[in-house]
Amino acid sequence: MAGHIVVIGAGIVGVSTGIWLRRFGAEVTIIDRGAPGQGTSYGNAGVLAACSMVPVTAPGLVRKGPGYLMNPDFPLFLRWSYLPKLAPWLARYLGHANDADTRRIARGLSPIVGDSVAQHKALTHGTGAEDWISDSDYHFAYADRAAFQADAYTWALRRENGFEPVLREGRAVQELEPGLSPAIACLATVGAHGFIRDPGGYVAALAKAFTAMGGRIRQAEVTDFDLSGGRIRAVQTPEGPIACDAAIIATGVWSKPLMRKLGIAVPLETERGYHIVFKGAENGPRAPTMIASGKFVATPMAEGLRCAGVVEFGGLTAGPSPAPLALLRKQARAAYPGLTFLREEEWMGHRPAPADSLPLIGQIRDTGVFTGFGHHHIGLTGGPKTGRLIAEMLTGRTPNADMAPYSPNRFASGQE
Repeated sequence: MAGHIVVIGAGIVGVSTGIWLRRFGAEVTIIDRGAPGQGTSYGNAGVLAACSMVPVTAPGLVRKGPGYLMNPDFPLFLRWSYLPKLAPWLARYLGHANDADTRRIARGLSPIVGDSVAQHKALTHGTGAEDWISDSDYHFAYADRAAFQADAYTWALRRENGFEPVLREGRAVQELEPGLSPAIACLATVGAHGFIRDPGGYVAALAKAFTAMGGRIRQAEVTDFDLSGGRIRAVQTPEGPIACDAAIIATGVWSKPLMRKLGIAVPLETERGYHIVFKGAENGPRAPTMIASGKFVATPMAEGLRCAGVVEFGGLTAGPSPAPLALLRKQARAAYPGLTFLREEEWMGHRPAPADSLPLIGQIRDTGVFTGFGHHHIGLTGGPKTGRLIAEMLTGRTPNADMAPYSPNRFASGQE
């Protein structure tokens, strides 16, 4: 598809798309109301989580969910005043909490995340951004073998997708990760992973590489589309229209109102995620570690230890809640009792969560408008692969993946 292409959104998906389009010879402008990498892409756990193809909506969630919400030590929170607005999405979301749908979703997510490290290295090759990537193992920390075996369903799906853990128990856990509490007596380690030492800095470096390749970045808010004759002609901004021959919506959870302008009601909610950076931290993890009891990830980063996780449903407009941050702080101290640090930095952001847990990647009808959003917890992991797939579709190449599961048109009639 020749001509000028506009990418809406300067997070990891948008910037990755822009770089691959430039490599394929396209003229590209990235538009975002903020600076590159300072939205949701800034605040993740930084892990290139290649084995994270199993959705949250595993069998049993419907039965266990109310108990999770009532347990003050479980990292799931709900602003109850938001429940009436959340309810339609939640019903559709929980409708997938069965074996058949979980396996179908995992099959769809695996091609997006399974080769994450290789995709990030391909994206950053020859740019300054490659220095932000660190190869590593990925640990999953459990109290004991029984707690690990309680996750047998998830691990079976990971194995089916090529990820076999190495188990360590007892003293071997602290020999590998000395900072972990003695209460953690089982460690499941998956190799061939990696992490980003500063996600915000990484995306900013990618954006710099994009402009060095001849790409343009404009700071503006896209509010609508000119679809004269059924095809994209321009994107509308408060400063006026920007003409284009194709456009990509890659604005995370903020993609929902833009999709509505195109006649598609996407069942998309924000999973409000939190992190705390313990700056100048010592006695933390050597490699990214998922603390299973707290459902958070501890990652050693350039500025210190980042602990990221917790899910809160409460919409886009409310500010951060104190309880999720307090729980995250409590769990981090329990997992790493010897942790010392200079100061803390708190953050809250919005993960884009489609009701069926699959990202939207593809063209909306035959409009020339493409989508690249809805990655839940795996946006950083799957961003470069998503960008490459979109760039291939836009430039007449054939993606090496079945794109049908990700089609945005699956929501065109209100059905999944």
